[in-house]
Amino acid sequence: MILVTGATGFVGQALCAELSRRRMDYRPVSRSPRPGFVAIGAMDSDTDWSDALAGVEVVMHLAARVHVMNESADDPLAAFRAVNVDATINLARQAGAAGVRRFIFLSSIKVNGEGTADGKPFTPTDVPHPEDAYGRSKLEAEEALLVISAETGMEVVIIRPPLIYGPGVKANFATLMRWAARPFPWPFGAVRNRRSLVYVGNLVDFMLLCASHPAVGNRVFLVSDGEDLSIGQLISKLSLAAGRKAWMLPVPPALLEGLAAFLGRRAAAQRLLGSLQIDIGETRALTGWSPPYSVEEGLAATVAGAGARAR
Repeated sequence: MILVTGATGFVGQALCAELSRRRMDYRPVSRSPRPGFVAIGAMDSDTDWSDALAGVEVVMHLAARVHVMNESADDPLAAFRAVNVDATINLARQAGAAGVRRFIFLSSIKVNGEGTADGKPFTPTDVPHPEDAYGRSKLEAEEALLVISAETGMEVVIIRPPLIYGPGVKANFATLMRWAARPFPWPFGAVRNRRSLVYVGNLVDFMLLCASHPAVGNRVFLVSDGEDLSIGQLISKLSLAAGRKAWMLPVPPALLEGLAAFLGRRAAAQRLLGSLQIDIGETRALTGWSPPYSVEEGLAATVAGAGARAR
């Protein structure tokens, strides 16, 4: 039996759908009562997980306070810690006591940092360098889980994905997808940055591999589609998936960065123009895993999903 927290979220829904498709036994968790779910109420350091953990061999812990663009909490780090650290520790301790064999934790590449230099992708053995409260909370949770593993014998698997996309994706990626479907001239023809992404179907496939693979215990894994894209390439592929051809203007990146700084949008420009690459070579070597879906397949499914919801 697999316990899935965060089952109503973007990744959680995709994971549960794939578990159902593969006819694997799983138990989805929600905070409030839902048909077919185990309701656990507030997810915090005092949550009682005893009923939800009964008979469970593997926990897939996806529930989290996610990174937000417009933070409103007075103390963001405390808010992230309450859910991402304290609630995770509580669940993991109860899981270890209940005899759970493996605890799979969905972390974030933000534990490594916000960007990479050319030709120097992040690896699982890099010294962590989180730059915001969300990334720090995920690192603290990882460190606590490894301590609990040593104390209880429960294996811990830590997965750090980059930006996740797929049908139902929201926030910045959904906005970019809507704009890419329009006949709009983009100023990214001269931008040569490289960014790693992961299609939710590829992430779910790797998570399910980790549920049973004998060599993944107490390790950190990076996962991506295995193909890194510039911002221009990403927009072009999204446009093609929507049935259009993107028009790229070769504006010098320095000019774009200067304009963004003048407008007070330096952080937004970094997300568009900067690089963030991850090396999945160790993931492939240790597990034999390869992404089952190409970037083109993932983007096509994402665009098709958006179109289906719009109708």
